[in-house]
Amino acid sequence: MEETMVSVGKIQKEPKRKAGKGLKRTSNFKKYMWGYLFLVPVVVIFIIFLWVPIFKGIVYSFYNIDFVKGNTFVGLENYKTILSNPDLMLSIKNTLYYMLLALIIGFWVPIAASIAISELRFFQGFVRIAAYLPYVVPGVVLYGLWRWMYDPVGPINAFLGLFGVESVSFISDSRFSMISLVTMETWQQFGSAMLIYLAGVLSIPKDWYEAAEIDGAGVWNRIRYITIPSLKSLIILMLILQIIGTSQAYQSQLAMLDGGPNKVTMTYALLTVKYAFTQLNYGAGTALGVLMFIVLSVLGILQFRMNREEY
Repeated sequence: MEETMVSVGKIQKEPKRKAGKGLKRTSNFKKYMWGYLFLVPVVVIFIIFLWVPIFKGIVYSFYNIDFVKGNTFVGLENYKTILSNPDLMLSIKNTLYYMLLALIIGFWVPIAASIAISELRFFQGFVRIAAYLPYVVPGVVLYGLWRWMYDPVGPINAFLGLFGVESVSFISDSRFSMISLVTMETWQQFGSAMLIYLAGVLSIPKDWYEAAEIDGAGVWNRIRYITIPSLKSLIILMLILQIIGTSQAYQSQLAMLDGGPNKVTMTYALLTVKYAFTQLNYGAGTALGVLMFIVLSVLGILQFRMNREEY
């Protein structure tokens, strides 16, 4: 009898507990309601200007786009067209080469600059501004400036001539063209990445450095055992972002050389632009974009999994 009463009491208590949970959820929703409402415009804009074009691009990759006669469904014909083009493998090879050069030449520069600036005792603010200034140079000015600097009679060759080095065709010689573009972009882009790394360096507790100095650690040991390990997650994040960013590069290749000489600077993104806006084959260009979207999505998922503990 007592067991029956206990079980009945439990049954009667259960709805109250569920009702309490429901009230708690309602109160939480009311508490954060204005926050949710402020998020609605952002989510709507995000969907309209990002996900809708992505899904439309996936759909259009199966169509022959014609603004006069109308679109025609062609199935996988666009993918067959781009996969049969020998320039596709060449563009992938050039893009991978460009990404590798960007890692070798440019990836370590903002890290080294941020660490060096953090060690300065004077004029740190001035050096930050000076390092960031190239990033705000407009693209038209940037390309004109570096065309002049890379010219056979430009200042770089004039400087090399002081040491008896013959004039080098930096952008018209296929051996140096991609390296020259990466050097130019490193000069322009490293300032923004440097500020991000500098924020990471300055967030490291000063007590760690003071304790290391008391123990007799020099500058290089502090960088090796404190700074670099503390920036590990940030370095991995910036590495993934740089790989994604360099895989989409085409502006400097288009503006400086238009993919030349001999297509050595024809990157994957530039091939996509040429399909869409030079040949006006929007379906094939969209198909190239879809393939890139798939690869970059995999890289994004990889980045999220590698930094899963941070989220």
